[in-house]
Amino acid sequence: MMGCITDFFTYETTKSVVVKSWTIGIINRVVQLLIITYFIGWVFLHEKAYQVWDSAIESSVMTKVKGFGVYNNRVMDVADYVIPTQGASVFCIITKLITTENQVQGFCPESEIKYACGNDSDCKALTNKPGGNGVMTGRCVSFNSSLNTCEITGWCPAEIDYVKIQPMMEVENFTIFIKNSIRFPLFNFTKGNFLPTITSDYIKKCNFHPVNDTYCPIFRVGDVIRFAHQNFTTLAHKGGVIGIKIGWQCDLDKSEDNCNPSYSFTRLDAVSEKTSVSPGYNFRYAKYYKMDNGTEYRTLLKAYAIRFDVLVNGNAGKFNMIPTIINMVAAFTSVGVGTVLCDIILLNFLKGAEQYKAKKFEEVSDTQIMSSISQSNGLHRSSCDQLSVKQDEKWSNESWGFSYGQ
Repeated sequence: MMGCITDFFTYETTKSVVVKSWTIGIINRVVQLLIITYFIGWVFLHEKAYQVWDSAIESSVMTKVKGFGVYNNRVMDVADYVIPTQGASVFCIITKLITTENQVQGFCPESEIKYACGNDSDCKALTNKPGGNGVMTGRCVSFNSSLNTCEITGWCPAEIDYVKIQPMMEVENFTIFIKNSIRFPLFNFTKGNFLPTITSDYIKKCNFHPVNDTYCPIFRVGDVIRFAHQNFTTLAHKGGVIGIKIGWQCDLDKSEDNCNPSYSFTRLDAVSEKTSVSPGYNFRYAKYYKMDNGTEYRTLLKAYAIRFDVLVNGNAGKFNMIPTIINMVAAFTSVGVGTVLCDIILLNFLKGAEQYKAKKFEEVSDTQIMSSISQSNGLHRSSCDQLSVKQDEKWSNESWGFSYGQ
């Protein structure tokens, strides 16, 4: 126990040992060079560790869709196929509609084949449980001349959504106009995707292209889907969700003209491509009316659509002294890693490791310290005695000389 306590209350101090070895010297300088290169090349130049960063980007997005299509012998404009109509950052372009007209509240047979029945007992087990289009009553009724289904109460007639309908293929040539404004609050810096070089004449004729028209804010739907590596025909039939990503990477140490947006495209509902249970994207909405007698009726629409999500992200950096000092201190401290590596090699892998250990690690106890001090004091006293004797001799000679002179 006493030995453990003694070992605990010890102090280690650094001892420098100069090792004149080409092998260790080269390893030491190579490691130091690699560390310095890493900090200068990667940390400071590539990662810009001398800057303070603001990633809390504030963004506003406004969108407009333009184009005309023909669907069920009717010309469709923006008010018909874009939902919602406010021009938000998330919007849908409808490609296909299944319409069920003149629905009123009442009783009618279920339209889904899985609710086929032979008698009422087949339907009573489903009483008070929601069906595909309404609440089950427990009765088995005729759906058509060859099929009986369970009866529901709800909006009737029930929707038949398994019919095959061709989508509106003109959607591929529709255009999306995106207006984006951003602000980095830490630096109070604002910018928009309308660059100073963009004019009204340019917008009228440009379409975004990743090489030729990098900053054009108008995007053709077919191009967006192609840039996202998707097939338009498949999306038009089943629907899907496409992301338009706007990235802002701004170095505010440079001119404001260098802070420009970059656009990328991806499919956000990738899971829909890998499953047959619920592929694509669709939703339902209704338009409500009233008859002259006050009876309410509606038109139910099941819409297959391509949904576009405009996503904005980014960060801005600017020189600041605090991160610069912190990273410089980290760089100077990391240079010492070369010493640690060389010590490991010297202590374990090179010839003469035991001699190096003996030189590097030396234990000194209190007894040795006191003995060293005593020896030092003894030498000091001996020197003083010798000096005293010499001084006495000097005075004697001087006294003798004085007498002789008299």
